[in-house]
Amino acid sequence: MNSTFTIEQKPLFTILSSMQPICNKRTTIEASSSILLHVGHKELVLKSTDLEISLQASYLLGENSFFEPLSFLVSGKRLFDIVKELDSTIVMTKTDNQLMLSSGKVQVALNIKDAQEFPPFPERIENLMQFDATILQDMFNKVSFLIPQNNANPALNGLYFEITRSGSIMTATDGHCMVQISSPQYALEEEKKWLLPRRAVFELKKLLETYQEKVIFLGVCGNQVVFSGETFNFFTKVLADPFPQYATVLDKGGFVPARLDRSHFIKTLRRSASLLSGQFLATQFRFQPALLHVNMQNNEVGTLAEELPLHDFNDAEIAIRFYAPYLLSGLQVFPHDHVHLYLKNSSRPIIFETREETYSLLYLVMPVAPTHLST
Repeated sequence: MNSTFTIEQKPLFTILSSMQPICNKRTTIEASSSILLHVGHKELVLKSTDLEISLQASYLLGENSFFEPLSFLVSGKRLFDIVKELDSTIVMTKTDNQLMLSSGKVQVALNIKDAQEFPPFPERIENLMQFDATILQDMFNKVSFLIPQNNANPALNGLYFEITRSGSIMTATDGHCMVQISSPQYALEEEKKWLLPRRAVFELKKLLETYQEKVIFLGVCGNQVVFSGETFNFFTKVLADPFPQYATVLDKGGFVPARLDRSHFIKTLRRSASLLSGQFLATQFRFQPALLHVNMQNNEVGTLAEELPLHDFNDAEIAIRFYAPYLLSGLQVFPHDHVHLYLKNSSRPIIFETREETYSLLYLVMPVAPTHLST
C-alpha cells in the first residue's frame, strides 16, 4: 500500500543541507551515506550519522494518507540534489521500494532501502542544562578559530569544554597560542569536562547559525555529548586524549598590565605580517611607559619601524619578540576599541583580556625564542 505525505521545500532543504557533511563522509558502513526517514502521524524525523557525529531533525507534517508509522532509507546526497531543484510544496509517496517526489509537473522516484540497515543511532538523551543560543554561538565563535586541524598532538585537535560550579569554560590551543572564554551564567554542581572534536564544533556552529534557535539544551547520551534545539538533536563523540594542563600558563601573577588601541595595533601587525613573505620571522616589541616600539626586518623584503601610544604601563621596559600573525589572529575576536594586556618578561607570554557582562575572554601568545629568528 502506498503512503503519502506533504512537506514544504524550504525547511526540508535546510535539514538536508545540514546533513550533507555527515552522510557524505565515508565510513565502514555503507548505509551511513543514507538518511533515515521516519514518518509518523504528525511528524517527519530525519536522521544522519557518520559514526562520529549524528544529527536528528524533525518537521511537523500537515495532511497525510497513511495510518501506520513507517521508516526507510534514501540516499542523502541524491535526495538533497533533487529537493534543491524543486519548488514550493513537495508531495512524497512511499511505495514498496521507491520514494516518489512530486512538485508541480515534476516527478522523481528514488530507490529506498530497509531502515534496519541504518547504523545504531544515539537514543535516550539526559539533559543537563540549557544555554541562551546566542551566547553559546558567540562563545564558540570566539575560540573555534584556534582549533588545529591536524596537529601532531591529538589532544590539541579539539575544543576543551568544561562546566564547573563557577561556570562554563571553552579553551583551545595550537601549541603557540591559547584562547579561553568563560561564562559564570552556566554552571553545574557536578563538573563535566569534554574534548569536542574540531569537526563537531564547526558543524554545530553552522547548525546554530542556520536554525536560529533561542535556547539550546546540553545533555549526554551514553559517551556522547548532545546539543538540542526545538527541532534538532546534534550528537558528537568526544576525544579521549587528555587536554594540556593550562592553569599555570594563564596565571597572571607578577605580570604588568597595559592598554592599547586595538585597531591601530591590528594595522601595525598587518603591516608587519606583510613583510614576512612566507617566512617565520619575529617582530620585536619594546614596551615602555606611554610608548610601544614595533620593529620588523626581513632582508629579502624590507623593514618596519613604528611607535604606538601605550596606556597604563608602569614598568621600565619589556622587550619581547612575537610572530605577528599569532597576535593578529586572536585580537580580531576582541570586541572593543581598546585591548587590555599583561606582560612579564621576554620569555613569558603576552596575555590579552576583556571582561563582558556575559563572559570573559583571554588570548595568550608565546614569545619567539632568539634561536628561532632569522633575517
